[in-house]
Amino acid sequence: MKQLWVFIKKESKHIFRDSRTLGVLFLMPLAQILIFGYVISTEIKDARIGVYNKANDYTSHQVTERLISSGYFKVVAYFSNKAEMETSLRRGNIQMAVVFPGDFGNLMQSSDGAPLQLVADASEANTAQMLVNYAQGIVNRYGWEKTGDIDQTTLPIQIDVRMFYNPSLKGVFMSVPGIMAMILILVSAMMTSISITREKEFGSMEVLLISPLKPWQIIVGKVAPYVLLSFVNAATILLVGILIFEVPMNGSWLLLGFINLIYILLSLSLGIFISTVANSQMVAMFISLFALMLPTILLSGFIYPIENMPDPLQWLSLLMPPRWYIQSVKDVMFKGAGFFVVWKELLIMISFLSAFMILSVKNFKIRLE
Repeated sequence: MKQLWVFIKKESKHIFRDSRTLGVLFLMPLAQILIFGYVISTEIKDARIGVYNKANDYTSHQVTERLISSGYFKVVAYFSNKAEMETSLRRGNIQMAVVFPGDFGNLMQSSDGAPLQLVADASEANTAQMLVNYAQGIVNRYGWEKTGDIDQTTLPIQIDVRMFYNPSLKGVFMSVPGIMAMILILVSAMMTSISITREKEFGSMEVLLISPLKPWQIIVGKVAPYVLLSFVNAATILLVGILIFEVPMNGSWLLLGFINLIYILLSLSLGIFISTVANSQMVAMFISLFALMLPTILLSGFIYPIENMPDPLQWLSLLMPPRWYIQSVKDVMFKGAGFFVVWKELLIMISFLSAFMILSVKNFKIRLE
């Protein structure tokens, strides 16, 4: 028993000396419970909407104020024509537009009621449906109060709902970009980090470094196959989505390919960076899984709307490369957006790529000295 106790003490000291292992054991579960607790929410708060008010009368302004005062919506744009509204929806500046017809107030007093149109960006189907449902409830409640219909037997405001970019509200439209983001970053980053870490762990990295190959040639040789594998994965997911699930492809294939190339290179650079800070394959795998897969699912907007998250998590999501990849792919595929719409997302991903490459080179040189 004494020998067993001594062995347990030795192993315990070994574990507590390894700060990375302690981080995985204690900090990762704490981070997960906090993120899950705050991210998983079906509430709507301060959703971005625009107003196209042809009537510009007292009643239409009252309806707008009701939407704002509910706390669910904030008006970020007022439009003077339909083209402005559609451009704002395409660029993602708003999530829903409210369209008031001319003479809205007088039409409410007629037997047919006043028409009101809600135009939602349904590239995020669940969010669009929730926005429309919330808005319909607020508008109908105002109409009943205005006409004094206590029994709510009539609808003084006839609401017409239009869903842009995903009229049938198919959830698979959101799944294709999200799955591509998750698969590409896992295949590229995790497999690259494990591959390079394996060489260091087994001692074969030193053999490679004394070969005629330069360090950058070794790295390129290690990651090049994963570029091809990642492109095959992306093409497979796209073909299945388009041919089987009828996911639309309204934009440029060339632009979509360029977006995928930047994201794959970004993922590879992230994998190289992980390999420079991980001492073993196990640590590299843990970092890849916990630091890449969970944020991709939770903080990228893949499943849960970013707008519903607390402000600190919204700021944290800005540091998640999958968020910008998913947004740019959705814009190109569903909205037919061009380069001048997705340039910001591309610039951010290129900045991440540059930063990870600089950090990787710096750390790699430090480890070689």
